[in-house]
Amino acid sequence: MAKTTNLKVRLVGAGPGDPELITLKGLSAMKKADVILHDALVSKELLNHASPSCKLVNVGKRAGKHTLSQDEINRLIVFYATRYKNVARLKGGDPYVFGRGHEELDYIHKRGISVEIIPGISSAIAAPASVGIPLTKRGINESFWVITGTCSSGEMSNDIRLASQSGATVIILMGMNNLSQIVQNFYYSRGADEPVAIVQRATTAGQKSIRGTIGTIQQLVISNKISAPAVIIIGKVVNESSIHEVLKEDLIRHASI
Repeated sequence: MAKTTNLKVRLVGAGPGDPELITLKGLSAMKKADVILHDALVSKELLNHASPSCKLVNVGKRAGKHTLSQDEINRLIVFYATRYKNVARLKGGDPYVFGRGHEELDYIHKRGISVEIIPGISSAIAAPASVGIPLTKRGINESFWVITGTCSSGEMSNDIRLASQSGATVIILMGMNNLSQIVQNFYYSRGADEPVAIVQRATTAGQKSIRGTIGTIQQLVISNKISAPAVIIIGKVVNESSIHEVLKEDLIRHASI
C-alpha cells in the first residue's frame, strides 16, 4: 500500500514523568492532536495540555496489569489514524528506548500511514540525574550500558551478565522482578561493595530513591518499600553523587535498623 502524503501519526516521547520534561515539539504535537493514545504512566498534568476537544485513549500497560496487548494498541492507532487528521501516540520516556516504538512504526507504515518520531527523555538518563548521579565522570568510568532487566520471556537479560564483567556504569530498566539474580551476577563479578542506587518513579512527586551496595541493596528495597517502576544504577559513579555525604548517613542509619 502506498503511503499517504499527509502526516497522520506522531509517536511522541513524554519524558520520564515530570510533565515539564516533555520537549517543546512533543508538547506542540499534543496540542495539535485530535486523538492521543497514551501510556498509563503519562501524568494527568501533561494530558491537561491536550485540546479540550481531543479524545484521550488510555492504552497503558504495567507489569502484570496489561489492559491491552501490543497488537491491540497497534490496531487502535491505525483505527484512529484512518478517522482523524492528527493522532498522537504518547509514550513514556523515549519511544525507541525499550518503548516498542519501532514495532508501532512498522505496523503503521505497513498500512500506508505516515509517521513522525518525536524523541523524549528516557528514564535511563533522567533517573540518575534526578538524584545527582553522573552517568559518566572522567577518571571513574568510560561508558554506560542501558539494559532491560526483564526479557519478553520474563527472564533476566543475558546482557546483564556481560555488563557486570565490564567497568561500565549499568542502568537497568524493568529489573525489579529480577533484582535477586541481578545482584547475584554483580556480586560474583564486582563484589559486595559495588555501589548501587535505585530510583522509583523518577522525576515525579512520588519519587523515592535508595543507595547501597550489591551486598545491602535487597534489604534496603524491602525496608524502604521500593517497587516498580524503578531504575537500577550500578557502578562507582553512584558514589560521585552530589549528595553523597547525606547518602552515607542514610546508609549508616539503615544498617543500624
